Amino acid sequence: MTTFARTDRSVLGRWWWTIDRWTLAALITLLLSGVVLIMAASPPVADRIGADAFHFVRRHFVFLVPAIAVMLAMSLLGPQGVRRVAVFILIVSIGLLVVTPLVGSEIKGARRWISFGAFSLQVSEFVKPALAVVAAWLFAEAKRSPGFPGYWVSAILAAIVVALLIWQPDFGMAATVVTIWGGQLFLAGLPLIFVLGLVGLGVAGMVAGYTLLPHVRDRIDRFLDPASGDSYQIDTAMRAFESGGVLGRGPGEGVVKDVLPDAHSDFIFAVAGEEFGLLACLLLLGLFAFIALRGFTRLSGERDLFVMLAVAGLLIQFTMQAIVNMGVSLQLLPATGMTLPFVSYGGSSLLGMAIGMGMMLALTRRRPERGRSS
Repeated sequence: MTTFARTDRSVLGRWWWTIDRWTLAALITLLLSGVVLIMAASPPVADRIGADAFHFVRRHFVFLVPAIAVMLAMSLLGPQGVRRVAVFILIVSIGLLVVTPLVGSEIKGARRWISFGAFSLQVSEFVKPALAVVAAWLFAEAKRSPGFPGYWVSAILAAIVVALLIWQPDFGMAATVVTIWGGQLFLAGLPLIFVLGLVGLGVAGMVAGYTLLPHVRDRIDRFLDPASGDSYQIDTAMRAFESGGVLGRGPGEGVVKDVLPDAHSDFIFAVAGEEFGLLACLLLLGLFAFIALRGFTRLSGERDLFVMLAVAGLLIQFTMQAIVNMGVSLQLLPATGMTLPFVSYGGSSLLGMAIGMGMMLALTRRRPERGRSS
């Protein structure tokens, strides 16, 4: 028995009967999985920095509750509301990206975080979903009004964001932004010659990053030749998967978290593999795949180009980040520092992804005007 009748015309009543409840359930399951894994992985990490065992667990809950609230609040919006929120977030984020290298906290040679008391904000986590939605709107307007310079404006915005990210430097995040924007541009109907040109620019950017940024070069060299540098974290993660086997060693029985510095964040997938086994890893993989495929399925019959491109961009970000994080843990990709969406510890990542998935839920709601351009 549901809380709302089908005839309920209140905001919450309409929300309940138009939102994709299967996707919402899958996202909540991911969030709960993250709680379980952070409780398993973070106590040894906290002990190594001299904090009490549940230090990271408490901090995670500080962000978890607002993240769920933000995701649900975003899902109440219509397409126009999503556009307005995205424009606001993008403007604020670009402003904060400008000042981050100047006033941000330096960690491992990069200035990517702005400190606010006991907490740090990574602005790049918020610029990704905002740019995806704004770029989708600009592409759609360019298609609707041929004289509107949507492609050029979106290209300038993407270039500004990428330049500011490289300034920090955060080459992995910059590559993510380029991939999302390029994917939307391709879906918007760009001629193949231009797509090939963008691919060429992407390859040139990777070469430039390898040549000019030492930390990027070190990570790629270690990936191609583990003997060329310190591959301790990757090797330890691989041993964790081997130790876990199919069913895992059991909750709390893993040892990888005792020695991996980033066991609660970048390598939380390895903790899942060791303590809960291959089946748990496949379950996580299945949840990510279900959310992505379900989201694209909801677009079938959608004729609003803005909605199609925005949802595609948000889902590209979501799935790409998940694939990269799991690929790094499995030694399939070079280390990038990306978190596992909704699972890894990290307040900025959690809030930024909640905003993006809330927008996706809002845009994939069944609307009376669906099938007509709006």
